[in-house]
Amino acid sequence: MKLICIGNYPPRKCGIATFTENLVNSIIMAATNHGLEIEVEVIAMNDHHQQYDYPEIVKLTINDQIPDDYLKAANYINHSGADLCLFQHEYGIYGGNSGLLILNLLQRLKVPVVSTFHTVLQKPTFHQKEVLKKIASYSEKIVIMNALAIHFLTDVFSIPRSKIVKIEHGVPDFGRIGKSSIVLPETWVGHKTLLTFGLIGRSKGIETVIKALPYIVKNHPEVLYVVLGKTHPHVVKHAGEEYREYLQALTHELSLDKHVEFLNNYVSEEELTNYLLATDIYVTPYLNKAQITSGTLCYAVGGGSAVISTPYWHAEEILAENRGRLFDFKDYHQLARIVNELLDDPSELTNLSQRAYDYGLTISWPKIGLKYISTFEQAINEYHDVIGLKKPFEIVFPELNITHLNRLTDDTGIIQHANGCVPDFKSGYCMDDNTRALIVCLMAFGQTGDKKFVSLINKYISYISFLQNENGSFRNYLSYDRQLVEEVGSDDAFGRAIWALGTLIRFSPNDSLFQMGMDLFFRAIPHIHQLQHARGYANCIFGLYHYIKKFPDQEQYVKLLTELSDKLLLKFYDHSHNSWAWYESSITYDNGLLPASLYLAYELTERPEYLDIADKSREFLETKCIINGQLTLIGNKTWWMAHHHDSSQYAQQPIDAMAMVWLYDCAYRATKNPDYIDKLKICFSWFLGLNDLNLPLYDDQTNGCNDGLEETNVNRNQGAESMIAYLFSHLITKPHLKLPE
Repeated sequence: MKLICIGNYPPRKCGIATFTENLVNSIIMAATNHGLEIEVEVIAMNDHHQQYDYPEIVKLTINDQIPDDYLKAANYINHSGADLCLFQHEYGIYGGNSGLLILNLLQRLKVPVVSTFHTVLQKPTFHQKEVLKKIASYSEKIVIMNALAIHFLTDVFSIPRSKIVKIEHGVPDFGRIGKSSIVLPETWVGHKTLLTFGLIGRSKGIETVIKALPYIVKNHPEVLYVVLGKTHPHVVKHAGEEYREYLQALTHELSLDKHVEFLNNYVSEEELTNYLLATDIYVTPYLNKAQITSGTLCYAVGGGSAVISTPYWHAEEILAENRGRLFDFKDYHQLARIVNELLDDPSELTNLSQRAYDYGLTISWPKIGLKYISTFEQAINEYHDVIGLKKPFEIVFPELNITHLNRLTDDTGIIQHANGCVPDFKSGYCMDDNTRALIVCLMAFGQTGDKKFVSLINKYISYISFLQNENGSFRNYLSYDRQLVEEVGSDDAFGRAIWALGTLIRFSPNDSLFQMGMDLFFRAIPHIHQLQHARGYANCIFGLYHYIKKFPDQEQYVKLLTELSDKLLLKFYDHSHNSWAWYESSITYDNGLLPASLYLAYELTERPEYLDIADKSREFLETKCIINGQLTLIGNKTWWMAHHHDSSQYAQQPIDAMAMVWLYDCAYRATKNPDYIDKLKICFSWFLGLNDLNLPLYDDQTNGCNDGLEETNVNRNQGAESMIAYLFSHLITKPHLKLPE
């Protein structure tokens, strides 16, 4: 079996690096002891362009902030002959928000993955939750070190229990070392020693022990408290040595200079083992209950220290059955009482140490290595390789939910933007969003018959009516205090109004709204001839399409639709050339709408030139947007220009995904080609995580839709345009899915 492990690795100095090295060595040792042939390589993570002098076992490195490095690593693993990838997960190791860049690597692997989760949160953020869920979906097995993590993974992250394996954090085989090999530090001679070890930061709660010391040394003046470890590099970066200096000042203030020793060192495994074996009592005074794993705690227990700890999750589990003592967070009086009780009763101190030591023998690294090997064999046996992506993407189709649409809508209309999921009243209202919201609610009412959509329809048509000028044209923007912003809106806004009014005329839930739609529509129609831009033509074609579907015998509207379609053809002929089959000199936003409109024009008129140009432009757009079986939208930071054929991959926006969903729906209407339904589903899946970040845009907590994909994160604002784009795409996609009753 060949195994490739991804994680931090020494000489990088951090707990994950030490764990990874110990785990790799334990696997090699267990394989040797049991006559198994296992070859191990390591891919090590470099932080912030740091370089390390790695040992020979490290065959490749990944710079955490460089996306291409993850792709190169995936390619290396796939061509290495590896049978399995062992992945160490901690949010802070990998680049992007909550380490999301690692998803591009895991997604591409063609071997089974076993992931060790070092952190499992009870209340994760959006990114933390979705990243972990994706990692789990790419993993055959997930290793956790605390039983409580099982419940979090199944209940909070919806991960199948069958994937989860509990394997304790390993510790050195202290049984092979023995007390006789201890080298007692000179400063510890003649003392009863309390020890806290690890990277130093405020969450460690070390001041709790220092505050307890006056009550301890009063009874036991021989006590020495040793704080061993460097300050955490993230703490140093943002606050320097402020916390360590605070602890030193507190020590001096309490006249404890002779009873506290700060060892500002990053010690080797051998040195740490010696310190632990020489310690009388080990203390973990952490301030936060939500710690699922503590390697230092495991080492202290394994070394046979009498352990006293605050009741964080891992401590509660590992110190159960009287293997240690617990005290409440920040309660230094309680801590002092426990320490004094143990020092007053040497036999109980010895018994506590022995119970911890006995437990430590069951989690020694050689035993942990064998458990991992067994897990690898299970993962390989259960793994089923799939050509292309490791596992096919499956649509887990959410129920239609308009909670966020309602949140954004008031008596005037729908608010444009949001801060997170909270409406941003300062942004006011626009015709673009209210017309699209009207279309969505008409579609939803048609599918569900639910009258709650009628009240929203009334609000959105009221906005459209208010912003129609006397001459029939439309304004676009309205401030929150209902002040009109401009005299005439854009071609886009006008076209969307025509689209919405045509939809209302065709699908109106009652005669009153139908009559209002007809009035607004007829007043606006003369202005169609003033349009100059492609998207204005396309949006008006959609509105005319619905009107003609309602009144097929009114030839003047078929003629008007044909005129607009011909103008769109002229734009295509003017701008297209051998390598550029598009209506403009750039591919920008709402791109799918342009060929979509010609498909509908073909459906109504059966003019072959409409189908021909719709097909050519769709195929051209697909070369830019349908890549490796998923939707990769033109980013709005830099659009795709004909003269340099390059664009930004970010920021990708939901409105563009909606346009692609609509394109394939229109193409299917015109041709009945079932291939378009497959592509429609791919485009809708962009909202659910089949995209370049592998993360969903739809937020199942707020029922909103995030505003887009950035390079290293999902834009967490949930404005009207994004919400409407998701709902529109949902409503278009649902009739094409075979859902269980």
